Amino acid sequence: MADQRFTSEPFLVRRLAAVGRGLAFDCRSHAEWEIWRAQLQGKIRELLGVGRLVPADPRPRVTEEVQLEGYTRQRVEIDTEPGVTMPLYVLIPDNLEGSARAVIAPHGHGSGGKLSPAGVALTPAVAEAIKLYNYAYGVEAAKRGYVVFCPDARGFGERRESLSSADDQLLQSSCHQLAHMLLPLGLTVAGVWAWELSRVIDYALTRPEVRGPRVGCIGLSGGGLQTLYLSALDSRVECSVISGYFYGVSDSLLHLSGNCDCNYVPHLWEFADMGDIGALIAPTPLLIEAGTRDPLNGPRGIANVLEQYDITRSAYALLEAEDRLAIDVFDGEHRWHGTVAWEWLERWLQ
Repeated sequence: MADQRFTSEPFLVRRLAAVGRGLAFDCRSHAEWEIWRAQLQGKIRELLGVGRLVPADPRPRVTEEVQLEGYTRQRVEIDTEPGVTMPLYVLIPDNLEGSARAVIAPHGHGSGGKLSPAGVALTPAVAEAIKLYNYAYGVEAAKRGYVVFCPDARGFGERRESLSSADDQLLQSSCHQLAHMLLPLGLTVAGVWAWELSRVIDYALTRPEVRGPRVGCIGLSGGGLQTLYLSALDSRVECSVISGYFYGVSDSLLHLSGNCDCNYVPHLWEFADMGDIGALIAPTPLLIEAGTRDPLNGPRGIANVLEQYDITRSAYALLEAEDRLAIDVFDGEHRWHGTVAWEWLERWLQ
């Protein structure tokens, strides 16, 4: 075993403490908040690289339609950038009277991409993932009357890159390969994900079944990552549920440095922790789900989540919107809980 005296982590922990959170939320007035929000939003957009991306005409193509119990599932392809196509499922509740509110339901890792939120148990492995993580939250939302959009993020499902594209690699992702291709071009995995979800919103708001002008967004794990950034950057998100992805970066991403490449945005920690990004979402309704035994919380467990929640809560308090922020701490591991989430959507996404 290597001599731990010579490792880099202790130095990097100290460095993060010294230079991190340069744009931390510390506002005392609404005017200060507006200035801070513009600064941090602009910096995050810059670091994610979203300004380098160019939208395309979505040209939606419905390639499959299946009637299921309580809803219809369509497979749709849309163009997000010139030459870039995203497959997604659209779940349409039965017996719609007029239009309904839309919910974007991004997936995380170990999902087979859109398959798990859309409840498509294409293989026994996907079926097990749906059961283990309570992953079919897109189906649950559709059965509750929402029009649901379950996209394949880049590197997942039908969008896996060459090194993880075999049939027996369906639950794997291409985040590592994508990061190696994107970063030297000034782009990031998290950035292209969040930006493409904005293109999903563009498309969703053209659907006759959808009542706009805003949407909800819910996601577990990497889907929580996508929900966090989308909600912080796109004002069309009216209500959010972030599950299993809200913790301090020192414990959960620096110490747990074996986490996926998609979590790592160059220079981001110099400016913000997750609680600061959450503060950008204020005063939009936001629910955090956190399992007390989720290993991604880091060695201090739920305390690492609550510290970030308190940062975000201070922003909601400043804006007199504390009723629009809540946390569901449950006895469990890394999974979608849903106990409070559906009441939250019903309350705020009307």
